[in-house]
Amino acid sequence: MTHEELLAKNAFFAATSAESLKKISAAGTTRRLQRGDVLFQEGETPDAMYVVLNGRIAIAIGNRPLDSRESMLALMESGDLFGELGLLDDGARSAMARALEPSSVLQIPYAVVKAELQGNPNMLWGVTKLLASRLRVMDEVLSDSVFLDVTGRTAKRLLELSAGVDEFVLPVTQEELAGMVGASRERVNKAIASFIRLGWLEQSDRRYRIIERAKLTGRSS
Repeated sequence: MTHEELLAKNAFFAATSAESLKKISAAGTTRRLQRGDVLFQEGETPDAMYVVLNGRIAIAIGNRPLDSRESMLALMESGDLFGELGLLDDGARSAMARALEPSSVLQIPYAVVKAELQGNPNMLWGVTKLLASRLRVMDEVLSDSVFLDVTGRTAKRLLELSAGVDEFVLPVTQEELAGMVGASRERVNKAIASFIRLGWLEQSDRRYRIIERAKLTGRSS
């Protein structure tokens, strides 16, 4: 898939003409990352947005002021766009972005996107669509934090990371999983141990096997 085709599939560029997509794609550069490489830090002044070409990128914030743990806000995978907020409000980065595994991203300068937005205001429909999807995701995260306990949130994140299959390798570390759940590693491990004890789940290092998907799903809702 070409970069233009990848951009065309993203909600942000849903109302963008082929000509504009060609200009935006041509202005992009590919950046290759190793696990742990940081694309940008929270608070930095932004000048580009990114589309994941392959791999996984964590969007996270630190738990201030004296806690070294992170809360993972989102997991970006192939085709996902991130880092666009600064284009729209001229504000600083609201979170950091770090590669969870060897990855590559298409880095797109804000300048070329701004130029095309100014000349093609219909593009804003795509921007609105992406922002609406972001809001829905945040509503769900807020709802989970209010109505689900740590065990329920752990079940939900494991089901999401399984991508619909029963046997899978966890694509994040235990610490990163805890960041996604929004709890300590110890409490998340305790929740996983309870699923294993109940016979819902099997685990060997980072390899998991879901035995009772229906029960795990019920615990996550």
